[in-house]
Amino acid sequence: MKIAVYPGSFDPVTLGHVDLIERASRLFDRVVVAVFRNPEKQPLFSVEERVALLRTVTSHLPNVEVDWFEGLQVEYAGRRGAGVIIRGMRAFTDFEYELQMAQMNKKLNPSVETVFVTTSSQYAYVSSRVVKEIASFGGCVRGLVPPPVETALQKKYQDRGR
Repeated sequence: MKIAVYPGSFDPVTLGHVDLIERASRLFDRVVVAVFRNPEKQPLFSVEERVALLRTVTSHLPNVEVDWFEGLQVEYAGRRGAGVIIRGMRAFTDFEYELQMAQMNKKLNPSVETVFVTTSSQYAYVSSRVVKEIASFGGCVRGLVPPPVETALQKKYQDRGR
């Protein structure tokens, strides 16, 4: 069984993430979408909220599982029995960082490959950071995030008083 891990912060999950997850689910027997918990950062959504949102928006994909982790993604992939780490690439500017990470992961665990999946063109400009910025000013994020995420963003910023 070919297992792949798709790690990320997913703060919040965008339609670009969902597109990549759907495409990966057709390539691998099992895809583990792994929310990275970084204790150094203050995300908008908690790990639990991000996991719940991802489970909601991927519920139509029977071979996709959502989990969370701390530490090195290559170690997490090894613990999950995954032979592949999936990384999305929106633009050429992503390449240098992603290449360095892939090479370091290969050094740490030679049995785990990194597979780069290019973002579909309609989502190439979408990032979690941009989505949060738009939502924080009350802008419309419809078409950038799944409807449950749009609702969660509206509530989050209403609760914070924008």
